[in-house]
Amino acid sequence: MAKKATNPTQSLKIPQVIILSSKLLAFISPKLVTSFAAKLFTTPIKHKVPKRELEMDQKSTKKTLFVPAIHKNITTYEYGKSERKILLVHGWSGRGTQLFKIADELLQNGYSTVSFDAPAHGKSEGKTTIMSEFIASILEIEKQYGPFEIAIGHSLGGMSVLNAIKDGLEVKKAIIIGSGDIVHDILEEFVSKLGLQSEISNRLREHFENQYQVKMDDFSAYRAAQKIQIPVLVIHDKDDPEVSVEAGIHIHKHLHNGNLFLTEGLGHRKILGNQNVIKKIIDFTKTT
Repeated sequence: MAKKATNPTQSLKIPQVIILSSKLLAFISPKLVTSFAAKLFTTPIKHKVPKRELEMDQKSTKKTLFVPAIHKNITTYEYGKSERKILLVHGWSGRGTQLFKIADELLQNGYSTVSFDAPAHGKSEGKTTIMSEFIASILEIEKQYGPFEIAIGHSLGGMSVLNAIKDGLEVKKAIIIGSGDIVHDILEEFVSKLGLQSEISNRLREHFENQYQVKMDDFSAYRAAQKIQIPVLVIHDKDDPEVSVEAGIHIHKHLHNGNLFLTEGLGHRKILGNQNVIKKIIDFTKTT
C-alpha cells in the first residue's frame, strides 16, 4: 500500500475561515459538515487563461461538445492539423491549454492535440464536478474526435486517463504526470486539511457514492493500472508537495507495461514545462 497521496484536487492552502467554518459545522451536525465538505471538494477554482497559454488558446479551434452521459456541455480545443492525434487532459482547476508547452512540442513532431475544459473548468459550464465526469468527457471526446494515438493526463487528469482506458478508451500509449492514486487517501487528506475527524471522510465517500451512483474506490489509479496492457509512462517529481511521489511509484508497480521517470525540484506544475520532461515525453511517443 502506498503512503497517503496528497489530494490532487486541492492545490491551494485552505483559508482559515473555511477551516473554522468546517469545525463549527462538525460541532453542530455531521450531516451539515459533510454537505459543506462535499461542496468544497467538487468546486474547482476557475482561473483566467494566463498569457503564456494565449497562443494555444487563440490558435485552437474551439467547440462546444455535449456529453450525454453527464448532460453537460464542455469546451474542446483542436490544436494543429495532423491526423495523428493526442488527447491532453488537465488536472483539477486547470484548463485545456495548461499543457501548452507539451502541445507545442508535439505539433513540432507531427502530431495535433485535442484537449478540453472539464465540466466546471475554464470555459465549460457548471460550478461543480467530480472525476467520473472527467472520464465521461474523455470517452465522448474519443467518439467525436478520435481515434487518438496517445493520451496524456496531469494530476487528476492522469487518474482520469487511466480510468478512461480501463473503461474503453483506445490508445496505443498513455502518459500520466503527477497523478493521484488512492481515492480513500485523497478524501482523508482533504478532510484532514479541513481540520476534521477522519470519520467524515467515510461520510464524504458515502455522500458521493449516493449522489453519483458510483463506488469511489473503484477510481483509484492503481486499480485501473492493473487492467491496462498498453505502455504507460509515469512521470512524477520527488518534491511534489501536492501529490506524493509515492502515488506515482505505487501506480507504476501495478502496471503491466510501465515506465517510471522521476524528477527533482519541479513540484506539481513546473514539471509540465520542463524541457527534460518534454524530451522524455517525445522520446516515449517515438518508441515502438
